[in-house]
Amino acid sequence: MIEARNIEKHFGQLQVLKGIDFNAGKSEVISIMGASGAGKSTLLQILGTLSRPDSGSLEIDGTDVLRLGRDRLAEFRNRKIGFVFQFHHLLPEFTAVENVMIPALIAGRSGKEARKAATDLLEELGLGERLSHKPSEMSGGEQQRVAIARALVNNPSVLFADEPSGNLDSKTKSEIHRLFLSLRERHGQTIVIVTHDPELAAMCDRSLFMQDGTFPDNDR
Repeated sequence: MIEARNIEKHFGQLQVLKGIDFNAGKSEVISIMGASGAGKSTLLQILGTLSRPDSGSLEIDGTDVLRLGRDRLAEFRNRKIGFVFQFHHLLPEFTAVENVMIPALIAGRSGKEARKAATDLLEELGLGERLSHKPSEMSGGEQQRVAIARALVNNPSVLFADEPSGNLDSKTKSEIHRLFLSLRERHGQTIVIVTHDPELAAMCDRSLFMQDGTFPDNDR
């Protein structure tokens, strides 16, 4: 599903990624751990097509994404990739269902179809009674579930998550961890998670450790 080779990235004179190789199979759940500054989030942004590497190759679901123009890449990202971040980035003026609908509307689905898909996902994630609530009226865990539903509404092939439980309490964090694993069972996505949480890493199929812009362990 994901095949990255010799990924390098510099910020000025600082080389953040040093020839990274990475692969993920269909429906595989992989965690990436490492100290702050190791390059985890930079790699995730490149794998998610939010940033371009200085060199290397990247294929996602058989598509050479680095060869796509800006518009085609944006369309590919909207349809094939979902993102979940530590901070939910929900639009405060919109309700839960409206926040989830946005990527579906961008993809050209009708309002009726987008609302049904959003409603179905929110109900699946236990938020059927929160459809008309705005982010300020929901708990942190509920907001993160809305963000996860938003990431899933176009049924992407790959889900990327950057510290998805980083600002949640212990009980809610465990619920979100179990949710990620259940998503794979129900929807079949490949999931790549950057995390500092050993509990979440231990639940994944594979856990990679990143250090100084490389994976010291060659088994990737």
